Amino acid sequence: MANLKEIRNRISSVSSTMQITSAMKMVSAAKLKKAQDAITAMRPYADKLTELLQSLSATLDADSGSAYSEQRELKKVLIVAITSNRGLAGAFNSNIIKEVNRLTSETYANQEVSYFAIGKKANDAFKKTNNVIANKSEIFDNLSFENVAEIAESLMETFVAGEFDKIEIVYNKFKNAATQIVMTEQFLPIVPVEGEVVVNADYIFEPSKLEIVEELIPKSLKTQLYKALRDSFASEHGARMTAMHKATDNATELRDQLKLTYNKARQAAITNEILEIVGGAEALNN
Repeated sequence: MANLKEIRNRISSVSSTMQITSAMKMVSAAKLKKAQDAITAMRPYADKLTELLQSLSATLDADSGSAYSEQRELKKVLIVAITSNRGLAGAFNSNIIKEVNRLTSETYANQEVSYFAIGKKANDAFKKTNNVIANKSEIFDNLSFENVAEIAESLMETFVAGEFDKIEIVYNKFKNAATQIVMTEQFLPIVPVEGEVVVNADYIFEPSKLEIVEELIPKSLKTQLYKALRDSFASEHGARMTAMHKATDNATELRDQLKLTYNKARQAAITNEILEIVGGAEALNN
């Protein structure tokens, strides 16, 4: 059995860890509420914008398509991996890295794959491959639509320039504090509408449908990326809050076990001392 000093040191260490994890849990819980409200308010707008764009695009002639919808022979693929800048969030980051690795080794095994890292964890995971074209970890310091729009524009420019034939986004979609869903969304080219989409014939378009679509496409793409980042941001705090809650519970359980072990060891030490005193007294009497 470990001596009393070693057990006391372990109890002190576990108690300190428990205070840290408990504080991190409370911080993430406070940030989660704001992040959750932001993504919940944004989703209806983003979904409606995508629906409107698809409805209008479906009524245009095939030869009037945008440069963002050009379907090419798939040779070069860019994967935008969205992670966090910090760890201690359970499997939040590792799930993204695993999915990106799966896409690289399975789905795009015959293509040249490059990475666009958003988050330090993604950059750390893929920079060894020498295929990371950019790292935008600082975006989480000020997550605004204007800052995300700049990133979206750079991605759109690389696609139009023909540097990549396809761009995918991999991120965690926020469901609730305990559940995050790994999502893979095609960013470019624009996903064609499946099935027949009917637009009300009574609508009057001003300016023309084509001009509206050309105006909506860049805005829709920027909104899609912003929504993915907002989802990931909320998911990060949910995952960290859950992970720190479990860590705090485990630390509490370990501390209680160590205290029990310490009390047993102390009682055993006291019993041994009493036996030694009694034995010494018996020896003197004889």
